[in-house]
Parts: sequence; structure tokens; C-alpha cells
Amino acid sequence: MTPAFPLTRELVLIGGGHTHALVLRRWGMAPLPGARLTLINPGPTAPYTGMLPGFVAGHYPREALEIDLVRLARFAGARLILGEAEGIDRNARRIQISGRADIAYDIASIDIGITSDLPALPGFLEHGVPAKPLGAFAAAWAAYRKKPGPAAIAILGAGVGGVELSLAMAHAMAARDRPAEITVIDRARALESTHPPARIALLERMRAAGIRLLEDAEVIEVTADAVHLAGGRQIPADLSVGVAGARPYRWLGTTGLDLREGFIEVDASLRSSDPAIYAAGDCAHLGTAPRPKAGVFAVRAAPVLARNLRADLTGSARRAFRPQEDYLKLISLGGQAALAEKWGLTAQGAWVWRWKDRIDRRFMDRLADLPPMAPPAPPAEAAHGLRAALGGQPPCGGCGAKVAPATLAKGLEALGAPERADVVQGPGDDAAILKIGRERQVISTDHLRAVTGDPYLMARIAVHHAMGDIWAMGATPQAALATIILPQMSGPMQAAWLDEILAGTARALGETGAALAGGHTTVGAELTLGFTVTGLAAEEPITLAGAVPGDALVLTRPLGSGVILAGEMQMKARGEDVATCLAEMARPQGAAAAALSGARAMTDVTGFGLAGHLRALCRASGVGAALRMAEIPTYAGAEALAAAGVRSTLFAANRAHAEISGAAGPRADLLYDPQTAGGLLATVPEAAVLDVLAALEATGRAGHVIGRIVDGPPVVTIE
Repeated sequence: MTPAFPLTRELVLIGGGHTHALVLRRWGMAPLPGARLTLINPGPTAPYTGMLPGFVAGHYPREALEIDLVRLARFAGARLILGEAEGIDRNARRIQISGRADIAYDIASIDIGITSDLPALPGFLEHGVPAKPLGAFAAAWAAYRKKPGPAAIAILGAGVGGVELSLAMAHAMAARDRPAEITVIDRARALESTHPPARIALLERMRAAGIRLLEDAEVIEVTADAVHLAGGRQIPADLSVGVAGARPYRWLGTTGLDLREGFIEVDASLRSSDPAIYAAGDCAHLGTAPRPKAGVFAVRAAPVLARNLRADLTGSARRAFRPQEDYLKLISLGGQAALAEKWGLTAQGAWVWRWKDRIDRRFMDRLADLPPMAPPAPPAEAAHGLRAALGGQPPCGGCGAKVAPATLAKGLEALGAPERADVVQGPGDDAAILKIGRERQVISTDHLRAVTGDPYLMARIAVHHAMGDIWAMGATPQAALATIILPQMSGPMQAAWLDEILAGTARALGETGAALAGGHTTVGAELTLGFTVTGLAAEEPITLAGAVPGDALVLTRPLGSGVILAGEMQMKARGEDVATCLAEMARPQGAAAAALSGARAMTDVTGFGLAGHLRALCRASGVGAALRMAEIPTYAGAEALAAAGVRSTLFAANRAHAEISGAAGPRADLLYDPQTAGGLLATVPEAAVLDVLAALEATGRAGHVIGRIVDGPPVVTIE
């Protein structure tokens, strides 16, 4: 996501709701030079609620409901911050995010939906499941469907949403031949917002499905096995779902914005009482033309919001949002049938379901069918080799951007051994070893082209990546010097980016126990972060040269980060897989290194892949190695991407440098995949393996025995 022009303005979208998803797509089709777009969302996907009843009934898999925000952000050229907004400092123009640095903005927009967690109802937070947001509900429902025995379900709320869910659940339970007692409870009259013909039809469907309806019933408590009503009546329920009482998120009340019953009040241009903040979707109240909380209005608002955000960034005129008076309601009826209602007229049947299904799929297809933007054409006249160089995939970030191992090895040949007595170990191992009196200090340096647009997260990854060399030597992290290269941007944006980078650095170094001792900043073509790090070794450092035949090979992290990051750049990786990979890369490995303190030889698996780093260990130790392919862990999604032909740009050079005889297929290709912040690879005496694995398990992450050290020449084979 290298900016083509200097950055001057920050546009931040809070929440991945339907409106913002469509704004992202529009932005990707026509980005605004000079503006950086940021999306903040708790997870890598956002649900499309229109397909929720179909998912509950079993007509759609979970993935069909999910808008992949990672792909969408890549298409839009936006950075994605995986975090939950919890406040806005409007004076400083900072968005507060749980557990991480604040995000600066010039213009912000909020589209975070609503929740139905019923916090005031005793027992609901402990024993109930809100239908919104979707993530927790979908997981709870998937687990509940697998349970054996009769089902006892209570749905709190008899609006259209509650009735749809009850019919979907009844259908799902019947499909599994599982007896189900489903009760829908409301403190008022059911389906009050619908016209009489639609209400009558839906109530008849509920009766036909055996669903019990309790109106004018006040719920006073939810327990693990029942819903308790005023007057002492108990409704058996081992699953209680909250649909009533949908409300805005509490933190909106701390912003100082004008609210209507907790919802952000916006004018016809979708601006709040603060001209720098917009809002759309269910969290907004359109003061000029109030409308129900319905997805159709969120979708219709997207072109207006996109236009007005752009207008504020460029100084052009805004547009007004004029929603229609009424809208078509398509209500699922459990099976593959639906009811249509508009202007008081209704129709129902399988054809309505097919109509609804086409509308829903068309919406999701718009957000999944993201045409790759063509690279700029080379000039008409160019030096030999330019067209070939531009013909490949864009260069990877992270360790995928390293110089090829053969090129590096040739460059190091002329260096020879260190000439100073206090430099015990020079180039060739993971870190240099310096002798200072009786102390052994290890020192290393590394830097990375950004693999994520989130500077805070990128700083954490870069710190832990650099510290991998210290941990691999069995040393304790001591200090770090930072090298920070920022893309061209305005002074205020530089300050905001540095705040995020230094906050991420401070957190990561705090996790390692090292101190930030200084550093250097400069401006360049793209975000690049590096650290020179030192560590102290109480005993002799662990090097590459200690492995003996019979040792077990223990690996602490999966392979495949290079493929996943390359797949993300090409918009081929699943957002959830990318998020999982980045989160693992940002974790420290100090505890794992301590568990491996008895290793005979150790390295960290980084740019040259498992094959390259294992080959270096074997050469230094004068031994061979045998791998067990089935035992090598891989990141979710990595093998599928490799099978689809996705490769990091360093893959071919890694394979040519350390090809393993007999290694074939997508899984074997991951042996050459460059890893960023990869795992530790250690040779452990056979007698100590069980104790080491137990110690690694105690750190919260398992170790994997992936092979063994064998006698013979320094080659790697497959067992």
C-alpha cells in the first residue's frame, strides 16, 4: 500500500458495516490522492445480516455471511486496524481503541451497528446470547446445533427479527430430527411494526412450526436452564437469545455528539453535530427523515456518504440523503420460502425466497468481485530488462523482500573471520557475539518493509522479528535502536504515525524486557521499520554449530507466513487467515526460548525459509537432517494458497539455494517460504524432548517435533 503521492489528510471509518463496506469499494475504484483511508473493525470480517436467518436455518454456510474486510481494505488501498473503538477525543481528533495506540483523524465516519446484549436483564450477560453482533451468536448457534437431545430455546423479542430467527431455528432442528420447544417472548404485542396482513401470515407460520408465542410477558431473569417471567412462571430454555432491546453502543454516549435515544443524530448530509464526524447505518438517526433500522437504508446511504466524505477532503459540495418513504421487506420463513411486504401488500412462497436469495447474493458479490487494478504501463522507451522486471508480481514485504540467499552468501565470502579478539562471532550465525570483560553480548540488526498498513502492529512484528536472533542465541534481550522510514506526508501525520509506531515499539519491548535506547528516522518511499538489538548471555550462547546425530528438531511456529502475506497482496488470502497470521507474528517468543534453553543448536526461521535455515545449521554442525512432512505445522490457509500457485517473491531463490530432494507438492513448497517473525528451530537431545515439549505447552503455544538430526553430509532429506 505504498502511497503514490505525499499524504496530507486522514480519513477514518469506524466499523465495517454495510455502508462503509460499499464506501470502501467505491474508494478502491477511484482513490483520492493525498488521503489515507483507515478502517477500524474488531475482526477481519463483517456480517451481512440479511442472510442471517438463512444461516441459522442451514441454507448458507457461515462464510457466505462474511464480508472479507482484509480483501476489501487491500482493494481500497486502506489500512485495516483490527481493534474495537471505545471513544473519541474530538478536541485532539483521536479515536481511542481498546488495547492499542489512538488513531488520528481529520474526517471520521461511524458505522458500527447496534447490539442486543440486554445488560439490564439479570442473568442475561452470563447465560444469554445477543443476536447482534453476529460473531458470538453465530458461534453459539453452531455449537448448539451439534448438541444431542431435545432443544429448549427462548427468543426474547417478537419483532420481525425474533420471528425470523424462531422460524429458522425450528427448520434447522427439524432437519436434524431433533425435538425442539421454541418460545418467543415479548413484553408487548408481537410484530407491532408490520402491517396486519403480514402479521397474520407470520403468526400462522409460527403456529404451523409449533412455535409458542408469549405476548405481554415481562422477563425478569435468565438462568442457565430457564427464562423467568414476572408472576413466577418459568420457560425452560438452555439457549436464550436476545433480539429485543437493540441499542446503540454505550461509548457513543461519551463522545459529546448530539444523540437521539443513544443513536448519533445526523443531518441530511449524514454529518453529526461535529462537522468532522459522519455516521450511517443502524447506529445513526437521520433527524431530517427518521427511518426504521433496516439494511436497505444503509445500502442507499453509501453513495451519498462516499460523496460527502470526499467533498470534505477536497472542499467540494456535499449532497443530501433522501431515503424512500417505504421499502420492500423480505422476511425468511424458515424453509426456503419467504414473505414480501410493501405498502401493506404481501406475497409469500418459494419464489419470494429465490428473489431474496438473488438480492442477497448480488450484494455479497459486489463486495467479493473486486477487480485487480492494472499496474502502470512501462514507458514506450526503456532499458533492456525493464519490461521483464515489471512483468512479475509486486515485491513482497517482510522477509519476502530479502536479497536472495545465494547473492548474500557470495557477498559475505570476502569478509572472513573477525580480526578483533573481542568479536567472538562475526557474520554467519544469527547474531554477532561480543566479549566485554566476562560478559557475552550478542548483537543483531534487521529491518522490514511493512507487511501491514497498521504502524502500531507493524512495530510489534518488527521488534519481535529482530529479537528472534537474540532468542535464538539463548540470550536475554537488553536494548534496541530503532530505524524508522516514513513515507512522504504532512508534519501532523508524521507525528501521528510516530506516536503509533513508538507505542507499538514500547509495548513489544516491554514484552521482551529490553529498553529502547535511541534510533533514527528518515523519509522514504514506504513504511520500513528496523531494529538493532542486543542481548546478554549468562552462559555460552547457543549457536548453529552444536547439533549432534540423534537430536530431535523442534519448531515453535507454523510455516506459511510468506505465502499468506503474498496472497493478501494479491487479494487471494482469506481475511481470517491473514489476521491469525499477523497476530501470531506479533507475539514474543521469549518464553519459548527459555523453554529451549537446553538446546544444542538453535536458529530462527526467517527469510530463507525452513530449508535454508536448517541447511545452515547442518553445515555449521557437520550433520544432516531428516524431516517428517506430516509433523510440520502450517498456518491456516497457507497450503491452499501454495496449491493455487501463490508464492512469495523470494521463493524461487530460496528453493534454488537449498532444494530438498524428494520434497514435492504444496506442503513441501512451504519449506522454502520466507518467514517473517518465524518460529525458533532447535535441536534437542532425545532424552529431553518430552520435558521441552511440556515446557513449551506451558507457555501457551505447542512445540512440534518435525524431524531429527542424522549422521552424514550436511543435507536435508524427507523421511
